[in-house]
Order: sequence, then C-alpha cells, then structure tokens
Amino acid sequence: MSTVRRTLLCVHAHPDDEAIFTAGATMLYAERGYRVVLITCTNGRLGIDQNNHGGNHPDHDPVWTVATRARELVAAAHMVGVNRHIQLGYDDSGMAGWPQNTEPASFVATPVATVAAQILAVIEEERPDVVLTYDERGFYGHPDHIHAHQATMAAVLQSASVERLYYPVIPQWARQEVRDLAQRDGLSMPAWVTTAKGTPDDLVSTSLPTAPYSERKRAAIAAHASQIDNAEIVALAPLLFENLFGREFYQRGWSRREAFDDQTDLFGGI
Repeated sequence: MSTVRRTLLCVHAHPDDEAIFTAGATMLYAERGYRVVLITCTNGRLGIDQNNHGGNHPDHDPVWTVATRARELVAAAHMVGVNRHIQLGYDDSGMAGWPQNTEPASFVATPVATVAAQILAVIEEERPDVVLTYDERGFYGHPDHIHAHQATMAAVLQSASVERLYYPVIPQWARQEVRDLAQRDGLSMPAWVTTAKGTPDDLVSTSLPTAPYSERKRAAIAAHASQIDNAEIVALAPLLFENLFGREFYQRGWSRREAFDDQTDLFGGI
C-alpha cells in the first residue's frame, strides 16, 4: 500500500529567517519523514558586511554580504531539515523608508503578482499540503516580510494543492512570560522582540512540540555568523532562549476547508 508523503513549504524574506522563525517546525517534520521546501525571496544584500557596516552605511559592501549570506544559508538550511531550497534572488529592500525600497531590483519594488507567480510555480511542482510565511504585519513590520506575506497569500489562493497556510507568531501570554522572566533575571532580549506586539491568544491555533530542537535551532541561527545582530539571540541564557525560541506557535491564516486536530500538528486532520 502506497503512503502519501506530506510536504511543508516555508516562504521567507531573508537568509536567517528560516532559522529564527520556523526551524523548529522544519526540523520536527523533517524527522517525521516529511519533505521540507524553502523559498528565500531576497539575497540579504543589506545585512551586515565584513566591516560590521549595516546596509544603510555609505561604505557597506553588498557584494561580500550577498556571497557570504548565500554560503551561510546553505549551511543553515541543511541544519534545519530543508530538502530543497529555492532562492528567488531579489535585492533586500531594507527597512521602511530606506532609499533601497524604491530601487528597481528590490523585493518590495517588484509587483506582488510577479513574485506570486514564482511561488505558485514552486507550489505546483512540489504540491505542499501546508505553507508557512509571515502574517500581514510581517511579524514585526519589515517591508520584505509584508511583501512575502502578500505574494505567498496570492499564490496559495491560486493553488490546487495547499490545504492550510500558517503564520509563526508569539502569543501575547508567551511574550509577557518571556518579558517577566528576563526582567526577573536581569537578562537582555533582542530589540525586535521587545517591540513586537504579540498575537492575541485566541488567534493562536497551534503550539508545536519543538522544545527538543531548541539547541539545534540556536546552532542554525549561529550559522548566520556574519549577522552579528543575531549574536544576542545566540547568547541568550538557556532558559530564556528556550522560552523565546524553543517553542513555536502558529496562527492558521487560511484553510481550504474546516480545519481540526491542528492544536499540536500543522498537518493534523489533513
């Protein structure tokens, strides 16, 4: 009797997002024998270069940054269980208001329909059951994350195979718990975590059992070594890291039919 092999597709904006946001899910389902496919939309050109210059620094070296981040992404993707990785290759657009937002090759300057067609082509080839990407806020407002959300949603709505789409989120209760823990022990947290609003608890559909992958997730984040702003994540105390990154929560953003049994399994009931 033949067995259907399930497929998970993750659509991310930048190299290192696959490690930070969804590594627990990809490692979990890879170990269950599912196929894991990753689309990375940008080349990460505005990340930190060899001289520790950010993308908005006048002396920033985008050539070195793109090449280095590509190598790091290959290593990290393998660590988190990815079977196939597709790099769309758009230029990193930078934060909201940066001049690179309007450059013709930047991701956010590319029409949603153009990106959606590329994502849909992968969907039609791989026929994933479940897709993961950011919510409409881009998790914390990054323009490239929001653009990835819009293009992925457009592609999913045109697809015939996708059963569900989920967003990685931090429930408000978990966000407060981590804040209380950090304050109690005098520990620092990444700034984007501090400013993230968190998702209302009643919108969180799924809590994955990803704690066993916590240290492997830390190692995958560390594999993006050029991005030294991730060092504060890698250096988090074990208890805080496990509470903040060792648990993964998801909001069901779209489902082809009424969903059930997905409280601890993104594929539950499919």
